[in-house]
Amino acid sequence: MRRKNPLLAVFSTVLIDMLGFGILIPVFPLLISPGSPFRVTPETWSFTKGLIMLGWLQGTYPLCIFLAAPILGQLSDRHGRRPVLALSIFGTAIGYFMFAIGIVTKNIPLLFASRALDGLTGGNLAVANAAIGDISTNENRAKNFGALGAAFGIGFVVGPYLGGKLSTPHVSFYGLFHTPGWFGATTPFWFACGMSLVNCLLILTTLPETLAQKVEGGRIAIGRALHNVKAGFTSDRLRIALLSMFLFSGGFTFFTSFFGVYLRNNFGFNASKTGDYFAYVGIFIAFAQAVIVRKVAPHLPDWKVLRFSMFGTAAVLAIFFFAPAGNNLWVYLPVPFFAAFNGLSMANSQSLISRSAEMGKQGEAMGISSSVSSLAQVPASVLVGYITSGITSAQPLIVASLCITAGGLVFLLLFKPKYVMDTPAGAAPAGAAH
Repeated sequence: MRRKNPLLAVFSTVLIDMLGFGILIPVFPLLISPGSPFRVTPETWSFTKGLIMLGWLQGTYPLCIFLAAPILGQLSDRHGRRPVLALSIFGTAIGYFMFAIGIVTKNIPLLFASRALDGLTGGNLAVANAAIGDISTNENRAKNFGALGAAFGIGFVVGPYLGGKLSTPHVSFYGLFHTPGWFGATTPFWFACGMSLVNCLLILTTLPETLAQKVEGGRIAIGRALHNVKAGFTSDRLRIALLSMFLFSGGFTFFTSFFGVYLRNNFGFNASKTGDYFAYVGIFIAFAQAVIVRKVAPHLPDWKVLRFSMFGTAAVLAIFFFAPAGNNLWVYLPVPFFAAFNGLSMANSQSLISRSAEMGKQGEAMGISSSVSSLAQVPASVLVGYITSGITSAQPLIVASLCITAGGLVFLLLFKPKYVMDTPAGAAPAGAAH
């Protein structure tokens, strides 16, 4: 009998999960845009009110992720990775189904309920990481997590591209064929629902249980997420790095949440073209992670990279803000620079947090980092709706730039590398500063 490959199963899980997430990006502007056949807001609502609603809608998901992900992690320690992962993915499938029904019926409360359910069951990435940790040794750990990073990157590139095409009727695929006329805003959600169900089936049939020893007894800590944040910000080792990352994650959310609206309003992008654009950005981010980060790492430690990479990210976002409306060249030219600085910032911030943790607590530190990042997305997602409803839809870009600049200044002025291990996380350092 052929032995099951847990790495392949987890790789497929992350890939399909990110495909499902990415295909939704081009759709959201269709839900509130005047004249869109898929508008869900009442005709009596102004576009401004629709923007605010969309901000709250997008903030629901990270809030529920923040609250539920640590609980799902605890459940996976108690009951195993496979059942919790399957349940999480099934919840995601139901969430996509509910969202599609919400668009058809123009039921805004149902849209909120679907995003809440998706968030509450959306700990699949955290559980997937735990499964990889279960099966990894010191020799192959970096390789295995690199495979997960590759799945994440591929999904983010292909997902928006598919989402743009699935939501737009009569789009040509390089002259070979055209999308059917019945394609629309609900199509990506039906597709994502189907992929998630396939993913759930793959987990149940191909993923062996990776947890060697289950945790018995004990209570599930409902407030683990808040505890994680408190622990992080009271730690001398992690406080400044986490505060800087909080501001960076919030700024990045200001950029991503409503960039589709910005492209639609200022440059006339439809859903298909928006999907193409995000795929274009994703390709450069993948290149930055695979090539630039690896080239820089041997020459500069993570904390030195962060002293300039965040400012570079902020500067490029300011360029987007000042891009003249209608001149598409200005939204394409800055992308390679944005991808390079953003890739360096994200990779090195995670590296720094891992290396700043106490010996044997890297996993705990990464959990805290994930909680802080999810928490940062909540106020940013909500506020961006109010900010976008102002003078122009480009305003969130300058707010994003200012947030990330603030994160860079916090890090530059306050971070001291005395707690950072001299050896990579996961290795056995000769000693760490205390």
